Amino acid sequence: MLENKKKPNPIDIHVGSRIRLRRTMLGMSQEKLGESLGITFQQIQKYEKGTNRVGASRLQNISSILNVPVSFFFEDAPGEQVVAGTNGFSEAASSNYVVDFLSSSEGLQLNRAFVKINDPKVRRKVVDLVKALAADADAE
Repeated sequence: MLENKKKPNPIDIHVGSRIRLRRTMLGMSQEKLGESLGITFQQIQKYEKGTNRVGASRLQNISSILNVPVSFFFEDAPGEQVVAGTNGFSEAASSNYVVDFLSSSEGLQLNRAFVKINDPKVRRKVVDLVKALAADADAE
């Protein structure tokens, strides 16, 4: 028997994962985002998995609620064409590691705590500490 289930489009999956990333960065539940949009948390789940496609007006509302530009949801999208010379000296797919980091529980916790540090000198010292710990790990 042939499986007739349609696979989600890679762009829909990517947009959904970016919605989830931003929502979790803000510490917002699926239920809260759904309430803000007038839809159920189950619908948010389907968007985040890429099962259901997010319409343009809904994506605009989501971007407003999550306080990011609509373009945020398409950054590093699969099949994204980059015209030679337009990236200057930036790293290829430079935000992929950020997405991976913020998708982890530890990365999310670290980010939330770090942004609460108001003193720039203290933030600098935290960065220096993490770099030193990473260098120690490399030396082992």
